[in-house]
Amino acid sequence: MNVATLQLPMPGSEPGNRAEILAASCGGEAVELHGQRALFWPRGRTLFVADVHLGKGAAFRAGGIPLPRGATAADLARLAGLVARTRADTLCVLGDFLHAASGRVPALDAAFRAWREAHSGLSVRIVRGNHDDRAGDPPGGWRVDVVTEPHPLPPFLACHHPQAPRTGYALCGHLHPGVRVYGRGRESIRVPCFVLGPRRAVLPAFGRLTGLALISPSPNETVVAIAGERLFRLPPAR
Repeated sequence: MNVATLQLPMPGSEPGNRAEILAASCGGEAVELHGQRALFWPRGRTLFVADVHLGKGAAFRAGGIPLPRGATAADLARLAGLVARTRADTLCVLGDFLHAASGRVPALDAAFRAWREAHSGLSVRIVRGNHDDRAGDPPGGWRVDVVTEPHPLPPFLACHHPQAPRTGYALCGHLHPGVRVYGRGRESIRVPCFVLGPRRAVLPAFGRLTGLALISPSPNETVVAIAGERLFRLPPAR
């Protein structure tokens, strides 16, 4: 397990601090990692996010689990902020855009249609993930293109399930990767992360109602942890 000692920012200690951005290279292409759990490809004007899981709260409430409301509105607001900040022409979701069929409630439909109207000039492309297969494709009125993996966006391959292709460089989701980091007093916390390897990158889950799966990176992978909205490049795994 990759373990690092970091001085993590205290919540609220930096009022007004915007999400930090870290320059990186994936497959020879310059990209930006955003603390809001997104990757931006400047040359292609494309914003990538993974595992949004819209409607997850509604699906749980339909099953009798009283999760609080507001997650969809918060996630769509974060997406809007990222689109505005990056000036992206295309949004590409690397799978699991929707959580479940039971979460496709009228409130979600209305919220996304309003969001789409506010971003009418944005191209939205969704790579089907395992949850999308069960939830079904979004309605035509959402004006999104749904594609299967691996979807070519040279030199990238947009995927949901992690894979290391022989040619091209895969941008993936599905894992909801996270790491455990330790403070100077040996207190620990689990945080989401990016995992950058020689043939693929795995993005953190974008949706705030998603969990984390602790990963064990290989020595040739770079892990970038997200603490709040701050990005930290961790030491290489041994």
